[in-house]
Parts: sequence; C-alpha cells; structure tokens
Amino acid sequence: MTSTKTPDVWLPFPPDEIEGLPEGLAYRFWDGGPDYPADPADCAFYVVPYMKGPEVSVRPLAGMTQVQVVQTLTAGIDHVEPGLGLLPDGVRLCNAKGVHEASTAELTLALILASLRGFPGFVHGQDKEEWRSGFYPALADKSVLIVGYGSIGAAIEDRLAPFECARVARVARSARTTARGPVHTLDDLPALLPEADVVVLSTPLNPSTQGLVGAEFLAAMPDGALLVNVARGGVVDTKSLLLELESGRLRAALDVTDPEPLPAGHPLWHAPNVLITPHVGGSTSAFQPRAKRLVTGQLSRFAAGEPVRNVVRTTG
Repeated sequence: MTSTKTPDVWLPFPPDEIEGLPEGLAYRFWDGGPDYPADPADCAFYVVPYMKGPEVSVRPLAGMTQVQVVQTLTAGIDHVEPGLGLLPDGVRLCNAKGVHEASTAELTLALILASLRGFPGFVHGQDKEEWRSGFYPALADKSVLIVGYGSIGAAIEDRLAPFECARVARVARSARTTARGPVHTLDDLPALLPEADVVVLSTPLNPSTQGLVGAEFLAAMPDGALLVNVARGGVVDTKSLLLELESGRLRAALDVTDPEPLPAGHPLWHAPNVLITPHVGGSTSAFQPRAKRLVTGQLSRFAAGEPVRNVVRTTG
C-alpha cells in the first residue's frame, strides 16, 4: 500500500450485504449517485457501478489519484475506456469474467429459439386472440457461427450442444484449437458467413469490431439467416441492418442496439423480422451472487498483496 491511511474501496453494493469482505479496508457504498461517499483521492479499489453508463462510470476517475484497481461488473470495458487516460500509470483494469456467462448464454438461446419458432408472432396473435398455427424453423440441423469466442461464446456453445445443430463454427481475435474444434479469425468470416443459418455476436466492442457487421458482412449471410447480437450495439451498423430487415432477407434478435437505449420513434422498433430485448443479457437473479463472489475474491487478493484476476489492461 502507498499510504498509511486505511485504503478506501468503493462498492456499488452496501458492504454489509457482501459476505467475506477482508478486514483492513474502508468500504464506501457508491452506486453512481450525485454525491460521492468520500474523497475519490483516497480510493484504492474502485468497483464500477453496474449498467450506469459511461458518464457515471468515468465521473470519479479524474479524482482517483491513488487508485490501484478498477473492477468492472461487466464483461466489456468500453464504458470505462474513455476515462482510462485520467488515471495514474500502473492501474489494473479488471473485467467480470465468470459473472455473466450463464445469464448471457441463456438469453442467447432464448433469442435464437424465440426468433426461429416465431414467438413474437404468437404474442401478437394472443393479443388479438388469433390461433397462428403453422410450420416454423427449428434450431435442429441449423449451422451456427459464434463471432467472439471468449468465455461467453464458449458458454453459448455449451448450451447449443443438446439442440442437434448441424455445425457450430467459432471466430475470435486469434486462431486456436479447443476441445470442440478450431477457432477461426475474423479474416475467415467471408468463407464462414455464407454457411451460417444463425450468426451470434458475442465479441467485445473495440476498434477492430466497431461496425464489424456492416453491409458487406450482412450481404455474405444467406437468405433467411438470423443475426443475434448479445455483444454491444456498436458492433452492428444499424442502417445496414435496417436495409436487410426491411427487404425481408434477414432476421435479427438484438439485446443491444446502436443507439442505446433505443429511442422512441426509431425505425428499428417496428422493422420486420426483428426481436428486441433491452440489454438484459446479464441482468438476472444470477448476477448479484456471482458479482459479490467476484468482488470478495478480488478484494481478498488485493488485501493480501496477491495479484488480482481478470486483468485486461494496465494503464501507462
């Protein structure tokens, strides 16, 4: 520790609601409100409020001159990246690997199945008391492409296993081999997309993936294919997607959009063949227990002078 003063830890949960927090740290509860719980300059470990957006996440960073660890409760870090330049050198930025895999994978399967089996139409039919029977696509025998094969992508494939898919292909930043098969790179997308009935986006948002799914990407998908986005809205070019949806050639299931939140009156709301959920991939009953276990484990390592886990970047 760089100070004899007890280091402050800013938590987005009341500390008395978290079991197993280590002693020797001063816990401050801040969930993004207008008033800070203490002087940001005394904060050594900052747990970023969950789903409060970049403005809230970044706001205290300029004053955190002694911070050593910034811990997000999200898999992605794009909401804190704008403030990293405000931090001193050597600050470790950690993500929430292990917290969201189960919930996001669950929602991905729900979106795929609901879209393929026509659930939006059934809901509208129920509202109108219409019996909309007929034949609908199945996930069985479909070819699925997962773009972004990290821990969430792997969890999605785990849940696809019982559905008798014809094939699951995987794409990530770098090529490698897994127990389930090869992982391709983004350079292989032109060859993989024409064979994919379902394309799942679970990639981080960064310069290499911003607008990745544009007109060329979408044009390479076969007629009738389904695009599922559980990544970030900015991975998809919304105007290009709208053109494909309005033509009736593709379908989409989106947990994230660009812009987000999707404003009233936006054409994506009423585009044909689209199912939209309001960025709820990780917002389930599974979140808090896993998030609190992550925070407790990280703080126990920090207090003991041991390396923290899930470090995705170090400033400087």
